[in-house]
Amino acid sequence: MPYSIMLDAGHGGRDPGAVYNGRQEKDDTLRLTLAIGEILQNHGLDVEYTRTTDIYESPYEKAMEANNADVDFFVSIHRNSYPTDNTVSGVETLVYDKSGIKLKMAEDIDEQLESVGFVNLGVKERPGLVVLRRTKMPAVLVEVGFLNSDTDNTLFDNNFDDIAQAIAAGILDTLEVEHNILPAGYTVQTGAFRNQNYAARLENELKSQDFPAVTIQEDGLYRVFVGSYTTLDDAADMERRLKRAGYQTLIVST
Repeated sequence: MPYSIMLDAGHGGRDPGAVYNGRQEKDDTLRLTLAIGEILQNHGLDVEYTRTTDIYESPYEKAMEANNADVDFFVSIHRNSYPTDNTVSGVETLVYDKSGIKLKMAEDIDEQLESVGFVNLGVKERPGLVVLRRTKMPAVLVEVGFLNSDTDNTLFDNNFDDIAQAIAAGILDTLEVEHNILPAGYTVQTGAFRNQNYAARLENELKSQDFPAVTIQEDGLYRVFVGSYTTLDDAADMERRLKRAGYQTLIVST
């Protein structure tokens, strides 16, 4: 059976969460949570949500919802805040205590978000938080940058897709789920990068032109592939299309 996970978009409804220059935490968390969920579903996870619209549920209700659904993991998405504006920036992930698989998931998520460009403030223990204390399954709460940091907001807005991918990748790393799997045959490689951001940009560029691109991490590199083909002739046809579009190519067997 696939892993199941409850994703929680922090705050909602009458509770806006942090507010800064008209920006509300509840809006950022909902948009990001839905994007993360879509990625995880595409990788075979059974995803449920505490909310998919702008409604209010108490932290206790969210914890009970996860318990009643009997999911394997609980991940709550938030934006942070600091008493003075533009003083602190970065990401941190909160856990009930630093033990077990929840600690690994928190560390994996923070590491992936650091690769996007956030300052990594590390994993913090917060045993008083209801969604971490009352959930029966491993639970983490991700603070995706400070809402009252212009630096973090710019990073959040300009790299939204990469951030969703990073959080999903951190979860998948913990569960040791392959980020992408290509069946046996042939594919066309269009790039190999040490920086995940460069691979993500190329993948998105290819997809915008209707090329079926995916990124796979292997041997310390993020490799961007287009298509999966059972015959060499079909792979060669795609290679010619990509070359005409101006891309460097390499046919590889899978």
